[in-house]
Formats: sequence, C-alpha cells, structure tokens
Amino acid sequence: MTIKPIIFLPDPVLRQVSKPVERFDADLRKFSADMFATMYDAPGIGLAAIQVAEPIRMVVIDLAKEGEAPEPHVFINPVVVERSDEPSSYEEGCLSIPDYYAEVERPATVRVTYQDIEGKPQEIKAEGLMATCLQHEIDHLDGVLFIDHISKLKRDMVIKKFKKLAKTHEPAAAKKI
Repeated sequence: MTIKPIIFLPDPVLRQVSKPVERFDADLRKFSADMFATMYDAPGIGLAAIQVAEPIRMVVIDLAKEGEAPEPHVFINPVVVERSDEPSSYEEGCLSIPDYYAEVERPATVRVTYQDIEGKPQEIKAEGLMATCLQHEIDHLDGVLFIDHISKLKRDMVIKKFKKLAKTHEPAAAKKI
C-alpha cells in the first residue's frame, strides 16, 4: 500500500467533476487499498479519489473509532437517490482543508446506490455520521467542498487563507508531515 499525497485548497483539481469508474480490476483494488492507507495516515474518516488527484468516482469511508476494529467501506460511482426532509448538523472538516471546521446542515438520511469493488450494484440507507460523510465525499466527486455549504463571508475567508498559504508554499498540512 502506498500513501498518496493529498491535494489542498486552493488546488483547482478539487473543483473537477470526477468521471465514472468503468474498469473493476486489480489496479482499482490496489488504488482502493492506497486510498485507505492515505486516509488512515492523515488521519480521516473519508476520502474521495479526487483528493489524491485521481478524478474517478470513488470514495472510501471508515467510521470506526480509535481502538475499534476497522470498518472500511468502498463506494464506487455513488449516487444519492433519496434525501430526507429532516435536516442534521455536524461540524465537518476535510483532509483537503486541514485544521478548519464548520457546522454544516445536510439531510439527516440518504439512500445511495453505488457499486462495490467488484462492480456489483449496491444500495445503502444511511443516517447520522455515515449520511453526512457520504454526502460530503460525494460532493467532492462533483467538485463541491464542504465550505460551499457555509456563508459566503466565512468561505471567502477560508479560501483567502489557503491561497496565502499556497503562495508561501507552506500548506497547513505540511506542518503535520
């Protein structure tokens, strides 16, 4: 397994719309393992392929808490097909926007269709943190960041901060390496 470099705001790659996965093979399985290694190393609970500069519709998630057995989930070509009217708020963060967190309101429950690592069609009805995480990661596949769900003033401040960090060649995450 290889730990991939995570790209950071304001990298324009984060705004790309990812393309559907068409080949389910050994390379995809290896890339999945690399994504988990990268996410665990960061550490995080979710990672979209675009965050490691691979514009394919693939997401990995593991909500297991420290000390618990890992519960890795791979979602390929995920699509939110149903959203509840009931809202839920979570303080979200993002591996591509390190050390910044904001309260984001999203639907409390979602139904998502996707393919597993073998290409077999699957469906999940998610609530709570899994629903939030799925929506956050699927947004990445569409070039949407969690800061797009907060006020324009706060979003502009975050973008300005990360542009300044990028100019000085010291992304916030570099401090963690």
